[in-house]
Amino acid sequence: MKIITSLPDLRAARLSMQGAVGFVPTMGFLHEGHLTLIRRAKAECNHVIVSIFVNPTQFGANEDLSKYPRDLERDLNLISALEADAVWTPTNEIMYPKGFQTWVEVDAITRPLEGAMRPTHFKGVTTIVAKLFNAVQPQRAYFGQKDAQQAAVIRQMTRDLNFPIEIIVCPTVRETDGLAMSSRNKYLTGEERAAATILFRALSAAKDLYEGGERNAEKLRIKMREILASEPRAQVQYVSCADYDSLEELDVIQGKTLLSMAVMLGKTRLIDNFVLG
Repeated sequence: MKIITSLPDLRAARLSMQGAVGFVPTMGFLHEGHLTLIRRAKAECNHVIVSIFVNPTQFGANEDLSKYPRDLERDLNLISALEADAVWTPTNEIMYPKGFQTWVEVDAITRPLEGAMRPTHFKGVTTIVAKLFNAVQPQRAYFGQKDAQQAAVIRQMTRDLNFPIEIIVCPTVRETDGLAMSSRNKYLTGEERAAATILFRALSAAKDLYEGGERNAEKLRIKMREILASEPRAQVQYVSCADYDSLEELDVIQGKTLLSMAVMLGKTRLIDNFVLG
């Protein structure tokens, strides 16, 4: 496995790869969710490139960039065991050189949910993903369903900018008690970790209503709020029952639908979602 930092070295390595290249962009501190993406890419592509870059432009002014967990040596060992072809670890200076002033922004789909809570977040996400796509030139790129709005935004950007890349969204990987795996879970105290299962329980309760025949979207939102309200440590930022692709809030559920939520537990912000239909 090649460990690459410079852009010229990445392009040279990419030129040597024949057949389909799968790409897994990450911010490091890998968990089983990331490893599942790499395994999927390995199974479906001739070559796999993984990137590790903690992107500063997707963090807001009051967010946790300096505290974001990092362990590059551990990450490289995990990726090497899965036999990826290359890992690209660019620096801030490579991705945002002096004088940088070009941004990629997606419009309507970035406004609700995470976009309402974190107004500059998706501008940073779409800009860095576009730069990564341009550098790696993959045929397929792999993302996790846990970051559902991010996946929807990247699908939109890929269509709009005519990237010749298939976006593959893989199911959320969960702990045995249902908590979605996330690099931020390490911030939770013991009590907060126990309380964090409330997200999964709220989503499950709404899904049960849906599977029982309920199609009134507000009733599913009410059910999620009721369950979340039973946990005093949970501070709800939003609950949503929206169209899977447009993320517009629904009155009546008819097609593929996204149930999602963001909840603060202490100082840790958790998001989770289920897909219906």
